[in-house]
This record gives sequence, C-alpha cells and structure tokens, in this order.
Amino acid sequence: MSLFITFEGIEGCGKSSHLRALATRLRGLGYDVVETREPGGSRAGTTLRALLLGPEAVPLEALAELFLYCADRAQHVAEVIRPALARGRVVLCDRFSDSTLAYQGYGRGLDLETIRTLDALARDGIRPHLTFLLDVPVTEGLRRAHARGSSDRFEQAPLAFHERVRAGFRALAAAEADRFHVLESTRPFHEVEGAISAVALQRLEAQR
Repeated sequence: MSLFITFEGIEGCGKSSHLRALATRLRGLGYDVVETREPGGSRAGTTLRALLLGPEAVPLEALAELFLYCADRAQHVAEVIRPALARGRVVLCDRFSDSTLAYQGYGRGLDLETIRTLDALARDGIRPHLTFLLDVPVTEGLRRAHARGSSDRFEQAPLAFHERVRAGFRALAAAEADRFHVLESTRPFHEVEGAISAVALQRLEAQR
C-alpha cells in the first residue's frame, strides 16, 4: 500500500530526526519504506543541493532559487517518488512543496500563485497524503540548528525571514487542515514521536 508523507518546518524543528524515527517504526511493522529529502533526493538533486545549500553556495536571486528547487522536485518526483509509490511503498520525504511556498513565497516574497504554478508542473500530479508540520519558536529552532555545528544559507538569514517562514507554514497548515498534522516540537521527543506514529499508522490502516 502506497502512502506519501512529508515532514515540514523551520530550521531546527526536528523533522529529519522524526522522519528517521517513523521510518524505523514502520519498517519494524513490516512496511516497505523509502526515506528521501528535498533538495537532493535524486542523483541530479545532490548537485542541486550543493548549489542551494552547500558551504560554497553563491548568492541567488529569489526567482533563480525557485527555479532550482522546482528542477530538483521534477527530477525527484520522476526518479524516486512516483516509482516508489507505484510499487506500493511508503515514501517519507524531508521537505516538499510546502517548503517552497513557505521559504520562497512567505520568506522571500515571491508571488504565491507563481510558485504554485511552477510547483504543479514540477510535481506532475504527485501530492502528499499526509504532512507533519513540526512547529517551534524561531529562536529555539535556530539555537538547535546552530548547535549542530553546520550553517547553510537559510540558517544565516535574518530572524525576520524565519518568522515569515514560520508564519507561512502555519498559514498553509490552516488552509489544508485535512492534510496537515501540526505538532509542537518543543515537547519531549518521545511524545512527538508517539503522536506522529499514531497518526501515520491510522492513515495507513485507512488505506487498506
């Protein structure tokens, strides 16, 4: 049975750790799981990720940044996500279209309808069945991100940028409450993990 689940949120929200935890839980229950991410989930995406986030990444115009994310998504969908879903696998993805709307739209100020048009072309009909938004105050998220010892272009952005991105995620979740499940990720890890597992398993059972 195929299911496409995405994890979203600002820097340092814990989405990558919770994706891995859910993957482990589902595999233990016998599900065939694919873990992937954006940018960088495909072979070409590895190069695009370096352009967008790597330590040597050059400054980009907001529109150029958007085009690169859409190029990454088009390849990712064609090479990884669609084939996995066609084989009945559970796909867990660290960021997808909602991040583009939140970061390039709400954060960078690009027109949301332009982003939606380009994104629709890139994802070619593929949409998440379920999205976990891990919400955390910006100052806490950035503290966690900086504690990891890495700092990409987005982590270096001003606080106001991250506040706009967080507000964007919350607006997207409110507009699609049937798809989004919002969790306060300042709660203890095991509590958030348990809530994620319960919702994902419920959705998987409903797919049977």
